[in-house]
Amino acid sequence: MFLRAAAASRRISTTVIAFFCRHKMTSAQYVAARHRDPTLERLMDGYKHLTSVLSLQNLILASADVSIPLPFLSSPTASRLLRLRRGPAHFVRSFPAIFSLRPHPTASLPVLVYLTPAASHLAEHVSCGAPFALEHITRLLALSNSRSLPLRTLIRVKHELGLPQDFEDSVIARNPSLFSLSRNPREPNTHIVALPNLAPVVVLAVDAWRLCRLAYHNQNCSKSTGDEAEIRFGFKQTFPPGMRLTKRFRACLKEWQRLPYPCPYKPPPSASGNLGWKRALEKRAVAIVHEFLNLTVEKMVEVEKISHFRKSFGIDFNIRDLFLDHPGIFYISTRGGRNTVFLREAYDRGCLVESNPMYEARRKLLHLVLMRKRGAAFADAGAVQEMPLSENSNH
Repeated sequence: MFLRAAAASRRISTTVIAFFCRHKMTSAQYVAARHRDPTLERLMDGYKHLTSVLSLQNLILASADVSIPLPFLSSPTASRLLRLRRGPAHFVRSFPAIFSLRPHPTASLPVLVYLTPAASHLAEHVSCGAPFALEHITRLLALSNSRSLPLRTLIRVKHELGLPQDFEDSVIARNPSLFSLSRNPREPNTHIVALPNLAPVVVLAVDAWRLCRLAYHNQNCSKSTGDEAEIRFGFKQTFPPGMRLTKRFRACLKEWQRLPYPCPYKPPPSASGNLGWKRALEKRAVAIVHEFLNLTVEKMVEVEKISHFRKSFGIDFNIRDLFLDHPGIFYISTRGGRNTVFLREAYDRGCLVESNPMYEARRKLLHLVLMRKRGAAFADAGAVQEMPLSENSNH
């Protein structure tokens, strides 16, 4: 396994990283000892309320008249979903740019909660269209060893993948030549989505970086330096600011980068039990998660959600520890009471390097959430369209 990192002390100004074997610390200690990235931590601070806002938004959009009675938000079902601390009325009034309260046409009935024009406009752009949804689901199924996944696991990550709310009907059911939907014989009342045909040939997300690095290396190096294997089989490494790397760490990282790269869309290597086989399995697990995060809209996902794919992907490692083992590829934040993993190479100063319309719509919604009551001026759809995508919205 890759080396485990622990912060030696937080009282000194310069953080020194010491490396220990995994058995010398618990998983909780391992998480607490990770090197922090202040920019990504500030970004996660803004997501504490965004999750509840999105849950309420989805409830409103799923209702027949696109509104919800305010007392319904106090019901046990809504309370478990929204996890509100100070009551639904206070929560709704805290975000006037997203929600509005209107009296029911029948005076004796309770007040209704609606989405503002701005929130309705953004909701139309937070999920991808059919072509992108087809590609995301197909690639995710292709990552599975059996080329199939339980439908419930896809439902868990439909927001992260940018899938439509009704993707079971609008994407899977409308493409019977691509997907097959059958009952799960192992679990009652559940279904399995599968690729009945051979998985399509796909371009790996990491290949773009490798090709650019190889072209630069070949152009600037007149003779072979031995770095070609490190580029051809490795991953882009971007460590948290201020993280000092020891010589031992750099040597182990260079050796790991040069290990043969097992394609995540192919079956795992045959079991042999030796150290080389275990390291190959670890690198394959990193490759699978790297592909998974590249399929998400915001290049991040909750660790708990991705852990549901371990068995289907054939990953025999603790997912959270796998992320912590590779701080140059992944970053875990524990803000908001949940563990969220980021793909480090996808972010620069708290924003995606390669933006997309879905990400921009979600970032504008996050900006409205952070403004709270000050965002009332952006409740109109025209105002939110003119809103710039601020790089500092996570501050």
